[in-house]
Amino acid sequence: METILEINQLHKNYGTLTAVDHITLNIQKGHVYGILGPNGSGKSTTLGIVLNVVNPTSGSYKWFEGTTSNHDALKRIGAIIEHPNFYPSMSAIQNLELVCKIKNVDKIKIQEKLAIVDLLERKHSPFKTYSLGMKQRLAIASALLNDPEILILDEPTNGLDPQGIRQIRDIIQKIAANGTTILLASHLLDEVEKVCSHVLVLRKGKMLYSGPVDEMNRNHGSIFIDATDRGALHSFLKEKTYVGKISTREDGLEVMLYEGVDMAQINKEAFENGIVLSKLLHKKQSLEDQFIELTSQN
Repeated sequence: METILEINQLHKNYGTLTAVDHITLNIQKGHVYGILGPNGSGKSTTLGIVLNVVNPTSGSYKWFEGTTSNHDALKRIGAIIEHPNFYPSMSAIQNLELVCKIKNVDKIKIQEKLAIVDLLERKHSPFKTYSLGMKQRLAIASALLNDPEILILDEPTNGLDPQGIRQIRDIIQKIAANGTTILLASHLLDEVEKVCSHVLVLRKGKMLYSGPVDEMNRNHGSIFIDATDRGALHSFLKEKTYVGKISTREDGLEVMLYEGVDMAQINKEAFENGIVLSKLLHKKQSLEDQFIELTSQN
């Protein structure tokens, strides 16, 4: 599969502050990648480096398998890394015509891109009359004018209400369905889980996880289990290789799992050991649980 962007041991210091700590990542064509992390985790700095607006302290990156210079590569990229900045009194059409002139793109693209972001009905309205969500959608249309091979978005739903977040999410999914590779930075778990195929989790510049979203979420979770003889149950569980930490609660035992389990098999083996279970529930750890677990590490 074609590699769009290859990042190798990327590192950035601001004085004594490490913003990006030796990140390595490959972006493959046709996928939607999320850089996920709390504020200050290094998401925006990473994007700034690969867009050639921030100089790395060390490490390297190359676009399109190194077949083109960084300057020429930028012509094949669409990006929004700041708040939308258009002329307030000019309409969407007028603003995009100006962008076309700067990018040397045919104006015929404007109607098509406005349709993608659902702004055709407001194309003649002044930018200053737009809601925050509409401004963000116009910025996406602007970034799409050159038919980029990859679209880079930094916190695309920041500050939006639930309806605005859903609109942006739908647009991202629509763009991705047409084959455009997408790289977005976000601190919103729900956003990444719903639109991204792959995720890079950052904390204080360090990479904590990189891979498919479903593999990050393909963990073993925990079981909630109880029996009349809780002491015997506890002893029984401690002998099992799939059992991690056992926590005692008022309503039973919470057991962290090291591997996948067969609930019927647990019930059968407990019964064979003279333990009659009164509760047996499996809880799969959510992406949110994993994210909090990863980012709360010291």
